[in-house]
Amino acid sequence: MSTPKRTLIIIDQAPYGSFEGREALDMAFSLAAFDQTVSILFSGPGVNWLRKGQLAADIHQKSVEKNLAAAPIFGVQALLANAADCELFNLTQDNLLEQVELVKLTPELTGQFNHITFAG
Repeated sequence: MSTPKRTLIIIDQAPYGSFEGREALDMAFSLAAFDQTVSILFSGPGVNWLRKGQLAADIHQKSVEKNLAAAPIFGVQALLANAADCELFNLTQDNLLEQVELVKLTPELTGQFNHITFAG
């Protein structure tokens, strides 16, 4: 029996202002819905996707918080956040979405995946 292929999608774009991140999220959901093993890593300004209590209506956008809450339903294995970038944006486990796992972005982490795709 072969080992399942694992895909890591990295979103390093802020959640509002461009569509690259949303397209990457759609791709992750599509892959996961077809039984692919997918995790999403948020880095750089992308960690702001994971902030609790976003008020996107103030900028006439829909909040990405609801989209991310659906990740487990679609079968996304993990929502990961680069801990160093979270620190830069004053994000702690207290103001991040509950299902987020803080990680250190290292070659060992990325080496666990067969495919890596960047948003943007």
